[in-house]
Amino acid sequence: MQWIRDHQSEPEIKQAYQLALIITLAGNILLAVGKGLAAYLTGSTALYADAANSVADVVYSLAMVVGLWLVLQPPDLSHPQGHARFEPLVGLSVALMMCIAGYEALRTSVERFFAGGAVIEPGLPMLVLIFSAVSKAGMFYVIHKLAQKTNSPSLRISARDNLSDVLSSIAAFVGILGSNFIHPLLDPIAGLLVSLWIFRAAFSAGRENLAYLTGAGADEALRQKLIDTANNVEGVTRVHHMMSDYVGPKLVIDMHINLPGQASLDEVHGVSDQVIAALEAMPEVDRAYVHVEPLENPDH
Repeated sequence: MQWIRDHQSEPEIKQAYQLALIITLAGNILLAVGKGLAAYLTGSTALYADAANSVADVVYSLAMVVGLWLVLQPPDLSHPQGHARFEPLVGLSVALMMCIAGYEALRTSVERFFAGGAVIEPGLPMLVLIFSAVSKAGMFYVIHKLAQKTNSPSLRISARDNLSDVLSSIAAFVGILGSNFIHPLLDPIAGLLVSLWIFRAAFSAGRENLAYLTGAGADEALRQKLIDTANNVEGVTRVHHMMSDYVGPKLVIDMHINLPGQASLDEVHGVSDQVIAALEAMPEVDRAYVHVEPLENPDH
């Protein structure tokens, strides 16, 4: 009796996760410290909002370390299908930290706005924000590539967060510059824009990972791709039933196919195994279950 699913170690995927975690954690700690000190020394609300975002990034980086370590653990008796369902929880924790950062940025910006704003000297804050934008752009590029390699929703969210951080740093940069040359209120207005952008990114991240946790199904294009993959296996007459739902970041497929009724058990078993192998070779699929029915009775 087999109690645990077959598991093959993927060292390249593990190395990609480890690299992503090192880059994310080290980069976010460096930026949080730098922005925090600069915001304290200059009093910039826009820079404070950006620093709050970076502190949240550090917290979610730590959550990613723990969560993705769990994801990489092989199947065992407590989790016979593996630990992939932990990954959407990591994604939701990222979204939560982003919401907290957005709230703190919003609160501070509103308070400073009604206080009349302030003129922020452009030297240190602008240098910090330029460095932040360039660093986050580099982090986005690397993490995005690693997310594609691993098909990881957590890394996709982390990459998107890095991109949103680039835009928020640019907004803060413009606000500080505007407080000097246009009006002091432009600094807290930039902080407000940063907070709204953070909330937008958090909503997108939360919605995607909530779908993974609640068993959402594949979209229409992917459903058709799954059916076409099965139909392309030699011997399959047609697919007459297919259900898919996310269990963690990948799909579980329940599929019924028709084969000629006179086919032998060995032939039926062989075609079924080929369909399973073709489906599970797709990066979107975790596992597939295939039921074979005779062509003469296609509606069951």
